[in-house]
Amino acid sequence: MENDRELLYSTQHSRTFSTGSDDEANESGNIAGDLSYRIRQSGSTNVPCDSQRIHWDLNYQEAAIFLQEGGNNDKLYYHPQNQDALPAYLIAHNTLFYLLDLGASLLLMSLAMCESPAVSKLQLPVAAHASLEIFGIAILVLKLFLNMRWIGVRSFVRHKRTMIKAAVLIVMLVEAIVVIIRQTNHFRVTRSLRPIFLIDSYYCRGVRRFVRQILQSLPPILDMIALLLFFMLIFSILGFYLFSQQQGDLVFADNYFFRTIEDSFVSLFILLTTANFPDVMMPSYARNKSSAVFFIVYLAIELYFFMNLLLAVVYDTFNNIEKEKLKKLFMHKRKACQHAFNLLVTKQNSSTIHLKHFVGLMKYYKPKKSRRDVYLAFKFLNHSKTSNLSLDEFYSVYEVALLTWTAKQGAGSVWSTHFYYPLNKIFVGIFKFANWKWFDRFIYLVIAANFVWIMVDTIQISTNPSIEAKNDFHTTWYSIVFVAIYFVEVIIKILGLGPKKYFTSGWNIFDFLVTVSSLVGIFGELFEESFYYIAVLRPFRLLRLFKMKKRYRDVLGTAIVLINRLGSLSVVMLLLYYFFSIIGMEVFSHYDLRDCCKNSNVESYYTTGNSNGSAQLAYYYLNNFDNIFMSAVTLFELTVVNNWFIIMEGYSHVATGWSRIYFMLFYLVTMVVMNIVVAFILEAFIFRIQYRRTMQITDIDDHGLMKVDINLSSEEQRMCLCQVLEMSGCWIRQQRDNQSQNDVHLNMTLFRGERLRSKEDFSLRMYNDEVKEWEDELDRRRSLWSPDYVIIQDIEENEDTTASANTASTSQCQQSMQQINRIC
Repeated sequence: MENDRELLYSTQHSRTFSTGSDDEANESGNIAGDLSYRIRQSGSTNVPCDSQRIHWDLNYQEAAIFLQEGGNNDKLYYHPQNQDALPAYLIAHNTLFYLLDLGASLLLMSLAMCESPAVSKLQLPVAAHASLEIFGIAILVLKLFLNMRWIGVRSFVRHKRTMIKAAVLIVMLVEAIVVIIRQTNHFRVTRSLRPIFLIDSYYCRGVRRFVRQILQSLPPILDMIALLLFFMLIFSILGFYLFSQQQGDLVFADNYFFRTIEDSFVSLFILLTTANFPDVMMPSYARNKSSAVFFIVYLAIELYFFMNLLLAVVYDTFNNIEKEKLKKLFMHKRKACQHAFNLLVTKQNSSTIHLKHFVGLMKYYKPKKSRRDVYLAFKFLNHSKTSNLSLDEFYSVYEVALLTWTAKQGAGSVWSTHFYYPLNKIFVGIFKFANWKWFDRFIYLVIAANFVWIMVDTIQISTNPSIEAKNDFHTTWYSIVFVAIYFVEVIIKILGLGPKKYFTSGWNIFDFLVTVSSLVGIFGELFEESFYYIAVLRPFRLLRLFKMKKRYRDVLGTAIVLINRLGSLSVVMLLLYYFFSIIGMEVFSHYDLRDCCKNSNVESYYTTGNSNGSAQLAYYYLNNFDNIFMSAVTLFELTVVNNWFIIMEGYSHVATGWSRIYFMLFYLVTMVVMNIVVAFILEAFIFRIQYRRTMQITDIDDHGLMKVDINLSSEEQRMCLCQVLEMSGCWIRQQRDNQSQNDVHLNMTLFRGERLRSKEDFSLRMYNDEVKEWEDELDRRRSLWSPDYVIIQDIEENEDTTASANTASTSQCQQSMQQINRIC
């Protein structure tokens, strides 16, 4: 029965494909397997016919899986091994299962708010949060089981990330069961490993790549950190011998900073962050002015030389990894295309893909694409106009699959051309006015005038002796005039360029948001008693001045490009905070810092009162690890660095001196991550400038939108609309032949495909020479593992230009047209 259902599903999706002997698949994929045996077992009486139909359908599905694995950068050796593995693969890669996996990961992480030490209003009974934990673990175990089912036990064991995840799940499951049995929480530092599951989820692919990039950058970074700590240790020893001597009244102060080698090292570690400077120097400086040389030399070497050298090493490593990652992804996609290509060619023609097999592929790879969009994609890929795709043409399937196709009246037509008269003429005039250079210059002049007016207005308010006047923001006539001009500009550009084109430009979106914020400010001023504070939005209008200078456009353009990628960075920082917060709660949550650190230099920061009963309060005791949120706030204060050592010294006094390791390790980790962030921003900014110079353009935003134009004849459009007919590529050949004979078909409609270019697209365009070397390297590798590999010659050399071939093409088109007229 199960085999019958599989055959019925495959047959329903294969009705439009011919079963002639001239259309036999060149090879069987893993999924097709022993198909004839399965069909005989199902009781089918037409084995050859059913076998070929289902064979092609399974090849389409497997080819689509190869393309998905290439696009997602999944390892190809984890490809489904047989048809029995296909259901598990489809379930694990279903959108609902992706959401379920993400929900389970977030559930496990959110339990930190409910487990001891919990947020006061969110605390749950032990049995409740332990049961929720087991439920989340069960979902993640199900995912691991599906992974093992589709990739096989051997590949499952070899996958490092999956094995780490499995080991953590086993430990956490055992701990959750123990918690339920004992009905009490115990020391569970393994809770800090819960972010592993979120990182491994489908929707956190960007986060996973960023973490992988950090781990790949670690070797040279760790070398630099080791060198930095080595010099710090040398200076610690030197400082101990220089400043630990007891002299006069300054014995206690000197002994605290350099009393032991441990104190000396800790003091200089803090000095690297400048948080205790010049406090650490002043006692020695008071005794001997020449001692300042020691601290100056130390800071010059450690802070200004090694720290900047660390940034240079991080940037160089990051840049090399970015390029190497681009190369690996490029070659990985090419390999995926090769595997998919081999499943789509026939034995009779093993060098090209027919249109109907491309349509079958897209049915699984991009199921939401219409027949017309699939045909347009095929026609764009088929540069040779032979109605068959070569491997070189098929390599571009990733670029074409993302295009959104719309009908155009002409290559340079305005979006409102199809409007009725006289609206079309009016909108054409608005389009020309919106692109008029003097219109932009007028707007810049208005912005400059607005800047001067806001400065004068702000100075007058700030110098007003009345305090109330500073909050007395009334709507003025000039505010309304300026905002009205901005609003009219936005309306003109939206009507002239069209909403779609307007909102595909980052600068236009920026202008729109600034204008909206100005309108909010104006309306806020109308409610002066309740919403006067919204008037602070008025200076945002001045941000538009960034457009007036190329360098400003590069800076702001880099920020816009980085927004999406900085989202992954933000998640990484949150997960880092989560990891250290859990450890901090397990180790330090039971310590109270109030009135601690007696007879130390940080005592005053924790004293809540003194013997005289004064109202003095020091709030540093609030920097604790009592729950997940307070721990995150404490870690953020450590990240900011200012006075971070006061928190560290507080816990070293109430707990143990070894607790300093936790805080110093957190600083080193955040320092590495923040250096990678700086390298990340530098790489994006420098890449933007290099791309502009390499491509010899004035603004990279001009290349932000990929546009391709394809013409379709009326016959091709009718063929695409007729759902019951098999699509034919004869029209492509006929148009090529007509064009060669200067017989131009006038009844054509222009379709434009558009999509936003990614960082990968920009990189491949800029590194064009390297890309050619990568292609040659891939061809050499392929020729080694495939002895039958033959480089496809130029299509022009292999074309059959005989009259009989042209006659056959014309006859095929005529037959196709007769079928369209008869059926559709």
